Amino acid sequence: MHELKLEDNPFFVLGIATDASRIEIEREAQKLLGMLELGFVDAQTYETPVGPRARTAELVRAAVAALRDPYRRLVAELWARHAPPARPAEPPPPPSPTARPGLRRALGWGR
Repeated sequence: MHELKLEDNPFFVLGIATDASRIEIEREAQKLLGMLELGFVDAQTYETPVGPRARTAELVRAAVAALRDPYRRLVAELWARHAPPARPAEPPPPPSPTARPGLRRALGWGR
Protein backbone atom coordinates (compact mmCIF):
# COMPACT_ATOMS: atom_id res chain seq x y z
CA MET A 1 0.00 0.00 0.00
CA HIS A 2 1.32 3.43 -0.91
CA GLU A 3 1.11 6.40 1.42
CA LEU A 4 -0.16 9.49 -0.37
CA LYS A 5 0.67 12.88 1.06
CA LEU A 6 -1.74 15.61 0.06
CA GLU A 7 1.03 17.87 -1.22
CA ASP A 8 2.47 15.03 -3.35
CA ASN A 9 -0.85 14.23 -5.03
CA PRO A 10 -0.07 13.35 -8.67
CA PHE A 11 -2.77 15.70 -9.95
CA PHE A 12 -1.20 18.63 -8.08
CA VAL A 13 2.34 17.69 -9.12
CA LEU A 14 1.31 17.60 -12.78
CA GLY A 15 -1.07 20.56 -12.48
CA ILE A 16 -3.90 18.72 -14.23
CA ALA A 17 -7.59 18.14 -13.63
CA THR A 18 -8.80 14.90 -12.08
CA ASP A 19 -10.69 14.04 -15.27
CA ALA A 20 -7.57 14.27 -17.48
CA SER A 21 -7.19 11.43 -19.96
CA ARG A 22 -4.16 9.16 -20.00
CA ILE A 23 -2.85 10.94 -23.11
CA GLU A 24 -3.23 14.35 -21.44
CA ILE A 25 -1.34 13.07 -18.40
CA GLU A 26 1.53 11.71 -20.51
CA ARG A 27 1.75 14.94 -22.57
CA GLU A 28 1.77 17.16 -19.51
CA ALA A 29 4.45 15.03 -17.86
CA GLN A 30 6.66 15.18 -20.96
CA LYS A 31 6.17 18.94 -21.19
CA LEU A 32 7.06 19.42 -17.51
CA LEU A 33 10.11 17.17 -17.75
CA GLY A 34 11.36 19.19 -20.73
CA MET A 35 10.73 22.49 -18.95
CA LEU A 36 12.49 21.27 -15.81
CA GLU A 37 15.48 20.10 -17.82
CA LEU A 38 15.72 23.52 -19.47
CA GLY A 39 15.41 25.27 -16.10
CA PHE A 40 12.08 27.04 -16.70
CA VAL A 41 11.10 28.81 -13.48
CA ASP A 42 7.37 28.25 -14.09
CA ALA A 43 7.85 24.47 -13.96
CA GLN A 44 9.84 24.42 -10.72
CA THR A 45 6.88 24.83 -8.35
CA TYR A 46 3.28 23.70 -8.15
CA GLU A 47 0.33 24.77 -6.03
CA THR A 48 -1.20 22.59 -3.31
CA PRO A 49 -3.81 23.16 -0.60
CA VAL A 50 -0.93 23.51 1.87
CA GLY A 51 1.01 26.02 -0.23
CA PRO A 52 3.50 25.91 -3.09
CA ARG A 53 5.91 23.00 -3.35
CA ALA A 54 9.07 22.35 -5.36
CA ARG A 55 8.55 20.19 -8.45
CA THR A 56 11.32 17.84 -9.51
CA ALA A 57 11.70 15.44 -12.41
CA GLU A 58 11.50 12.57 -9.90
CA LEU A 59 8.14 13.85 -8.59
CA VAL A 60 6.80 14.15 -12.14
CA ARG A 61 7.88 10.59 -13.00
CA ALA A 62 6.38 9.25 -9.76
CA ALA A 63 3.11 11.11 -10.44
CA VAL A 64 2.79 9.58 -13.91
CA ALA A 65 3.57 6.12 -12.54
CA ALA A 66 0.90 6.55 -9.85
CA LEU A 67 -1.71 7.65 -12.38
CA ARG A 68 -0.99 4.64 -14.60
CA ASP A 69 -2.12 2.34 -11.77
CA PRO A 70 -5.95 2.31 -11.62
CA TYR A 71 -6.14 1.91 -7.83
CA ARG A 72 -3.55 4.60 -7.08
CA ARG A 73 -5.23 6.94 -9.58
CA LEU A 74 -8.60 6.44 -7.87
CA VAL A 75 -7.12 7.24 -4.46
CA ALA A 76 -5.30 10.32 -5.81
CA GLU A 77 -8.45 11.45 -7.62
CA LEU A 78 -10.58 11.19 -4.48
CA TRP A 79 -8.06 13.17 -2.43
CA ALA A 80 -7.62 15.82 -5.14
CA ARG A 81 -11.37 16.24 -5.68
CA HIS A 82 -12.06 16.74 -1.97
CA ALA A 83 -9.00 18.78 -1.07
CA PRO A 84 -9.43 22.42 -0.08
CA PRO A 85 -8.53 24.94 -2.79
CA ALA A 86 -4.85 25.50 -3.48
CA ARG A 87 -3.30 28.14 -1.29
CA PRO A 88 -1.03 30.42 -3.33
CA ALA A 89 2.15 31.82 -1.92
CA GLU A 90 1.40 34.54 0.58
CA PRO A 91 2.38 38.05 -0.49
CA PRO A 92 4.77 39.85 1.80
CA PRO A 93 3.04 41.94 4.47
CA PRO A 94 2.71 45.65 3.74
CA PRO A 95 5.33 47.83 5.39
CA SER A 96 4.38 49.06 8.81
CA PRO A 97 3.53 52.78 8.86
CA THR A 98 5.47 53.08 12.11
CA ALA A 99 8.62 51.84 10.40
CA ARG A 100 8.72 54.93 8.18
CA PRO A 101 7.66 58.11 10.00
CA GLY A 102 7.95 60.12 6.77
CA LEU A 103 5.27 57.93 5.20
CA ARG A 104 2.94 58.49 8.16
CA ARG A 105 3.34 62.24 7.78
CA ALA A 106 2.88 62.10 3.99
CA LEU A 107 -0.40 60.26 4.48
CA GLY A 108 -1.52 62.72 7.11
CA TRP A 109 -1.46 60.19 9.96
CA GLY A 110 1.25 61.73 12.11
CA ARG A 111 0.83 65.33 13.16
